[in-house]
Amino acid sequence: MGTEPAPPDGEAMVRANGIDLCYQSLGDPRAPVILLIMGLGMQLIAWPDAFCASLVERGFRVIRFDNRDVGRSTHVVWGQRPRVLLAIARGVLGLPVRSPYRLSDMADDAIGLLDALQVERAHVVGASMGGMIGQCMAARHPARLLSLTSIMSASGSWRVACGRPSVLRQLLRRPVQPDDPASQVDHLMRLMGVIGSPGFL
Repeated sequence: MGTEPAPPDGEAMVRANGIDLCYQSLGDPRAPVILLIMGLGMQLIAWPDAFCASLVERGFRVIRFDNRDVGRSTHVVWGQRPRVLLAIARGVLGLPVRSPYRLSDMADDAIGLLDALQVERAHVVGASMGGMIGQCMAARHPARLLSLTSIMSASGSWRVACGRPSVLRQLLRRPVQPDDPASQVDHLMRLMGVIGSPGFL
């Protein structure tokens, strides 16, 4: 696996698990690593810069990255448009769900990223779907994790994974004009208004 050196505080690309991942490495390369894994459809920049900087100030190397199908990482071409509601219904009923990849593949992406960056073990922090990816990493590659923090995530039980229908509807919506930055911002503001904490801006 080859790697393109990341400029200080800049994004770079690396080949891992057969795909290209966009990542950013912050802090001393010799420091203990915290790998940040974001949730569904969110780029690495969704981890606030101030949060990442505070981890670096506390002596960690922070690595954040775009999951496959997000941002600058590889977008997987599949022969059909995903039918998300049908997939959810099939999952709830315990029926097989067709998809081009699984959470276990995304966990292997993250392990591949650590391999390419020559990181033997890391603290893994995942938000939402990122927490599920982190759980898969811990189950499949326990020796590679120093710790796991799973934030606002789920265990895989369909009883708790789906959430309220109003939230699910917003999660499954797309921006009205996907290529328009203003439409994307409007979409994210609506989404964060539904899933964000009412106690904090």
